[in-house]
Amino acid sequence: MTLNELDFYFNSILKKENYPADPSRNGIQIQNSAPEKKQIKKVAFAVDATLDTVTAAAECGADVLFVHHGLFWDNVETPTYIHYARIAAFIKNDIALIGYHIPLDANEEVGNNFSIARACGMKSLKKFCPWRGMEIGVKGKLPKPMSVEELSEKILSNVRRLSPNAKPNQILAFGKKKISTVGIVSGGAGGDHYWAWREGLDCYITGELGHSDFNPIKEEGMNVIAGGHYNTETFGVNSLRERLFEEKGVEGIFLDFPTNL
Repeated sequence: MTLNELDFYFNSILKKENYPADPSRNGIQIQNSAPEKKQIKKVAFAVDATLDTVTAAAECGADVLFVHHGLFWDNVETPTYIHYARIAAFIKNDIALIGYHIPLDANEEVGNNFSIARACGMKSLKKFCPWRGMEIGVKGKLPKPMSVEELSEKILSNVRRLSPNAKPNQILAFGKKKISTVGIVSGGAGGDHYWAWREGLDCYITGELGHSDFNPIKEEGMNVIAGGHYNTETFGVNSLRERLFEEKGVEGIFLDFPTNL
């Protein structure tokens, strides 16, 4: 499988064309020396494209680094300072970079949000939470009512299978003592607790919260679990890694560089 064929495979699942408002440059962001000829034998997966992750990808002999947070967005940076060092490391080691942002959050098969929901055993899953004209989250029902602390521990135990040193989740427990319905939007979607409250859900799961989220959540009477921006976005890259091996037999390795944020 060549680089171009690999990206075609990823996009056959993630469908970047369905997310035109995504500011990320989804797909191949840095090619290798022969994108139509060089055979891809190993793919490294990580949440972020950084000097650490490209260095680790080179050390483990990967041909490609697949990430959720790539190096190129709407406002493309000039290759100077740390941006230059990162790009130079990819080129020096002949490692390609593929990034998928919102398509990997929202995907119903391998995406961050649906993968978190399935890890929690949730059923009756439906799209949830509008963002720039697209629904990117998921909502559903837990297999049985549980406390917000029990649900938080279930999420954390799944994260720690991938990132053993993940710190405990942040919990704001202002709602029901036993929860059944949950909405999920991974990453930096703290402000979207509003949509969970509007839809009458018992709990909202996201990555990170800001100071300005606290009082609205309290006044809504919502339960919110903030599992960490990084932690909640380890799910999608690993679901895709497992699927690539199952369907194409291409070896994948997860590179864990937690931010604890």
